[in-house]
This record gives sequence, C-alpha cells and structure tokens, in this order.
Amino acid sequence: MSDVFPKWTNRIPMAIAIGVPVVAVGLVAAVNYWFSPRFTDVGYRPKQPIPYSHQLHAGQMGMDCRYCHTTVERAAHAAIPPTATCVNCHRLIKPDAETIQPLLKSVDTGEAIKWVRVHQLPGYCYFDHRAHLAAGVGCATCHGRVDQMEQVRLYAPLSMGWCLDCHRNPGPNLRPVSEITNMAWDAKTAGYDWKTDPARVRTLEPPQNCSGCHR
Repeated sequence: MSDVFPKWTNRIPMAIAIGVPVVAVGLVAAVNYWFSPRFTDVGYRPKQPIPYSHQLHAGQMGMDCRYCHTTVERAAHAAIPPTATCVNCHRLIKPDAETIQPLLKSVDTGEAIKWVRVHQLPGYCYFDHRAHLAAGVGCATCHGRVDQMEQVRLYAPLSMGWCLDCHRNPGPNLRPVSEITNMAWDAKTAGYDWKTDPARVRTLEPPQNCSGCHR
C-alpha cells in the first residue's frame, strides 16, 4: 500500500518545533522595540504657537532654566512660564517683531498662550521634580541638551524601565546641586564622585517598589 502522505510531511513537526519559537521570539523583539516609547515617543517635537528657541535663550544667552520654570525646585511640576515672564524682556527687546506680537496680545487680553506639552507622563505615574533636583539629577539627564535645541523635543523615553535603570544605579546621573541647570557639566571632566561629595547630607535611596511611582 502506498503512503497516504508524501515523505516530506515527516519534516513538518520538526519545522513547527523550530519555526514557532523563532517566529515568537521575533514578534516579541519587534513589539519590544517598535512599540516601545524609545521608538514611538523619543524625538516627539510638536509645533508650538510661537517659535521659541531654547538654543537662543538657554544656549547663546545663557538663561538659567529656573528663570522661566520657577517652581522646578519647590513643586512637583516645573511650570510653564506665564506670558508676563516673557514680556519682562520683550517689552523692550524686539517688541515690533512679528513673533512677539502674540505675547503682547496675550498680556493685553489676559488670554494664555496655548503651548503644546512635550514631556508627558500617564496620570497613574507620580513624578516630583523637586526630589530629583535635590538629589542632584540635572535637567539634561531627562531633557537632554535643551540649550542646543532650536525646538524642544522629547529626549528620553520616560518609560518605567528607563526610570528604574536610574533608580537602581543613580550614580552616573548625579552631580552637585549647584550644577543641576548647567547643561554642559560633565562628571568625568569635573572629576566628581557623588559618594564623596561633602554637600550630600542625606542617604540616597531611590524607590524601586511599585508605590514609589504609582500612588
């Protein structure tokens, strides 16, 4: 009696045993990369109602982050500056420029500029700027070299894994508190070791448990 199935079908179980795991691993790897914030979110750069240049203000002019983001050291949020902060300078500096007119109009009418938020966390995540700055985490660690950005973009994925990597090993991201807004500061160049910093009076223990960030 002839075989019901051709001989090549004998290789099907082996092909399934090898192929299914390979395909599964490939799918997991693809989802892990192409569906992760590192791929979908990093580089996000929305168009703003006014073409504000951080490269000019924070870079060339050397303005301190805290002049505009006034609450960053004493509140959970860094705060978007009110129009009045911008007009402190621009009532005198290029008040006739076309890009400045929305600012002047905002002050005169009381209608706020509708800036588009770049850095956003889900509502179930708790993040406090003041705790991180007090520990010596610089602005550039999470936001990148903003002083070199003509238009601010999302620099880091801000994912749970990315945050936990720092909480497990915060050392590489620490600096003296006096240098938190210094975008060009580098630990290796400065020869800085946070463990021997005499200004550190508190033990650094970033939470790694769920309730640390999900409250």
